[in-house]
Amino acid sequence: MDQMPGLNLGLGALPLMSRARTRSISAENPTGAKGKGGMAVPDPESDEWSISSPARVLGQGWKVRPYVWLRSGETTTLMDVEGSGVIQHIWMTTQREWRGSGRGCVLRFYWDGEESPSVEVPLTDFFAVGHDLFAPVNSLAVVVNPTSALNCYWPMPFRGHARVTITNEWEEDQRLFYQITYTESEVPENAGYFHAQWRRAVTDRSNPDYTILDSVQGQGQYVGTFLAWTQLSDGWFGEGEIKFFIDGDDEFPTICGTGTEDYFLGSYGFPEVYTTAYVGNTLKHPGNDGPPKWSLYRWHILDPIRFEEDLRVTIQALGWWPEPNSRFQPLADDIASVAYWYQTPPHAAFPEFPSLEARYPR
Repeated sequence: MDQMPGLNLGLGALPLMSRARTRSISAENPTGAKGKGGMAVPDPESDEWSISSPARVLGQGWKVRPYVWLRSGETTTLMDVEGSGVIQHIWMTTQREWRGSGRGCVLRFYWDGEESPSVEVPLTDFFAVGHDLFAPVNSLAVVVNPTSALNCYWPMPFRGHARVTITNEWEEDQRLFYQITYTESEVPENAGYFHAQWRRAVTDRSNPDYTILDSVQGQGQYVGTFLAWTQLSDGWFGEGEIKFFIDGDDEFPTICGTGTEDYFLGSYGFPEVYTTAYVGNTLKHPGNDGPPKWSLYRWHILDPIRFEEDLRVTIQALGWWPEPNSRFQPLADDIASVAYWYQTPPHAAFPEFPSLEARYPR
């Protein structure tokens, strides 16, 4: 019986036959259509694919169009397909070093003809790379390999239409190498839609609660957090509680963590970087050329936070006063975040996306 052919993945499912059809979109096959890959030819009349291409002698079928140009100030559609299916893997890279350009490119995903995106995140932050500073990630949902290869394995079902765009707001044109692999298949009735939202703020010492996500309405499950944390004070920063306000919680949450380091499954600080299947502290930037920076991810793959009606997620910026005061110190820190979740439609409108200047610390 062909049950969930696009979603039932893993080693145990590999022997099971299915009527699902695998397709893959790339610069060499921008529509993902069957039998339409590798058809580009070197074109002396094209600014994009000139006769100076490295494939100019070999010609068609020999890596003529391995990337697309992201023109400054323009939006490029990477995927636009009809029908039902599931995105299963995304691979992207722009250049060896982002030098700030990663946050200058914005990914947006639209499901089933919706006008507002369900995913709206800067390129590098979506793949758990904070501050545009490369750090390897070796997890189930996201993999970042040397030197700047971005991979995502979050399953993303759609029932009628899927559209993925990227907007280059950086001052220079960029090359994007990419591949989006998906399956054409039925989607079970109880499958939610994938969402991801980016935010950034500097916390206030008088009330150092940072909002990761709010105004979510409907049924769903929260599946991941990524934080790009910049310390603006000396000392330790990781005492703040993460709180999940679920289904009408008001002043007090249903789920309350015991500290930032605890939520990212560490203890007594982050003495070393680590990257595992479900959790990681991939960047421990000492602050030699600026304030200390951290990149932290936590995937709720085996422990999703389920909600029936609504969800709000916050985390405190909390550290210690210098010795000899053994007291917590509220902090003014610069925090950027990505929240990942699945939910039933329709989703609430996202906050206005920050401008290019507002995405970078001052």
